[in-house]
Amino acid sequence: MMKRLFTWTALCTMIVGLFLLTTNAQGVQASDGINEKLGVPIIVYGDTLSAEQKEEVAKLLDVDSHDDAKEFNVTGADIAKYIDGDPHSRMFSSAKIIREEKGTGLNVHIVTADNITQVTIEMYKNALLTAGVEDATVHVASPVKVTGHSALTGIYKAYDVEGEELDKERMELANEELDVATDLSEKEDVSDEEVSELLTEIKKMLADRKPATREDVEEIVKEQIDKLNIKLDDADIQRLTDLFDKMRDIDIDFDKVKNQLEDIAQTVKDKLKDLNIDDSFWEKVADFFRDVFNWFKGLFN
Repeated sequence: MMKRLFTWTALCTMIVGLFLLTTNAQGVQASDGINEKLGVPIIVYGDTLSAEQKEEVAKLLDVDSHDDAKEFNVTGADIAKYIDGDPHSRMFSSAKIIREEKGTGLNVHIVTADNITQVTIEMYKNALLTAGVEDATVHVASPVKVTGHSALTGIYKAYDVEGEELDKERMELANEELDVATDLSEKEDVSDEEVSELLTEIKKMLADRKPATREDVEEIVKEQIDKLNIKLDDADIQRLTDLFDKMRDIDIDFDKVKNQLEDIAQTVKDKLKDLNIDDSFWEKVADFFRDVFNWFKGLFN
């Protein structure tokens, strides 16, 4: 029994270690100094944050010196300006944006994963690619539990104040995409990963087929839903068709970011297969701890 105890303890320790390494790898990395070509990082704070919360977020986003970054607040007025949202919105989620060399791609990290309750990394990536953000590293953080939507507006503002204008129609579509994604992920039989994979695969098909009509878009949507074996009702299918038909209508060129869409799709698939742990493994873990409990119980009896 003791040999089995040590074996399983070592295995569980390894698993926990792997998760911790993965989490730490997604944190904010130490600065390599100021990029004189692309400029300092931009920090956009949610306007509802208190002074103390703002300092907490600055630490979470690894802002060692406020002189080494450009800092702004994202407000309800910004939500109205960029995505026609509610100007009275309360804003907590914040973002750090580091512009990267052309061709680097888009990387998103959620520093406070427990506090961003709806929007996943892949959802942010998909929405930002729709809005036209292609080469950047983005860190998102919040000191309280929020859905994570206001960080997206903050990213748009960061590009605007730096003179890199994003198309408003694309920004509104990106926000609509985020709303659709979070709504679908709340359905009982649909996971976050499945939603992200579905949106990504539809975009890849839009790039490949270049549909000419709404009917063509609907066909793509239905094909991908069937292919991924996701259960959605007619209203959801209609909503997805509406969203991607708007993207077709304004001629978003997903060919430009096809490699990044491939990366998102692969990341989602890897998450679903993470560590190759299946139900039988967790049954064995449960059996192990049950045995440990019975062993300790026997010591006292």
